[in-house]
Amino acid sequence: MKILVTGAAGFIGMHTSLVLLQRGDEVVGLDNLNDYYDPQLKLDRLAQLQAFSNFRFIKLDLADRDGMTRLFAEEKFERVVHLAAQAGVRYSLQNPHAYVDSNLVGFVNVLEGCRHNAVQHLVYASSSSVYGGNEKTPFSEADPVDHPVSLYAATKKANELMAHTYSHLYDIPTTGLRFFTVYGPWGRPDMAPWLFTSAIFEGRPIKVFNHGKMLRDFTYVDDIVQGVVRTLDRPAEPDAAYDGKAPNPATSRAPFRVFNIGNQDPVPLMDFIDAIESATGKIAEKDFQPMQPGDVPVTSADVSALTAWTGFEPGTPLRSGVQRFVAWYRDYFRV
Repeated sequence: MKILVTGAAGFIGMHTSLVLLQRGDEVVGLDNLNDYYDPQLKLDRLAQLQAFSNFRFIKLDLADRDGMTRLFAEEKFERVVHLAAQAGVRYSLQNPHAYVDSNLVGFVNVLEGCRHNAVQHLVYASSSSVYGGNEKTPFSEADPVDHPVSLYAATKKANELMAHTYSHLYDIPTTGLRFFTVYGPWGRPDMAPWLFTSAIFEGRPIKVFNHGKMLRDFTYVDDIVQGVVRTLDRPAEPDAAYDGKAPNPATSRAPFRVFNIGNQDPVPLMDFIDAIESATGKIAEKDFQPMQPGDVPVTSADVSALTAWTGFEPGTPLRSGVQRFVAWYRDYFRV
């Protein structure tokens, strides 16, 4: 298939593109290479993809309406994996307009491209952050998600609503995937696995928020990509069992689906830190801090719906995944 992957120079985008390329799909990768974190890391990820003859890269901002319109009209993609976004919960407190431009304006441009160019299926990144103030665990797609605690989370919830509108009005199959704390090689420098590992190697204290009393559904990137690709290969369909008098927010009479995608095994933050310490062979100096604004104490995924739909099964034990990440980090930075 001919597939557009937005955010192809990003963490999950690179890994997803690699799997699609390896199985023989034609991948057009889009990214704006912004400087939210070091663009060199993004260029190094792209270099992994540019070794494939069936990959092309286009530098373009999602918010560029004319550019996005031309891209879809010229390329005629069969399917789209939309992973580009302004990432980061805490940064949304500092620069909210970046989230509106990328996550809202940019998403409308993707939806319009799909609408006018007969795209067969749009798979897009949502986030576990949409559960916000929910305290019932594990999080289920059938739960209401009406209390986001960050603008980032609100934009991801908005994406799901926008996708449903286009599925309903224009019969476009759309599937949203709520990612749960993804980690692994080529990860993001603003996320805990990288922050902890770099601090340990550099002899700096690590900041441990909520005094370490956190549970996270850490999910290894290879498991995430398996779920993304399996979902891409099974376009959303109308739910024959949908009941408008008792609506399930994860399905519809339209070809629309929303799924959790996580490890379904929440880990105490201190256990995750212990795994990094074991992999690095060093003990971290810990600076215990209160909870940060916009954060939540627990994430826990019920992935039974995605398993039933695609056969998705996360299979990477935490310590194995952490060891692979730390080995990659050592190699990349020569430490």
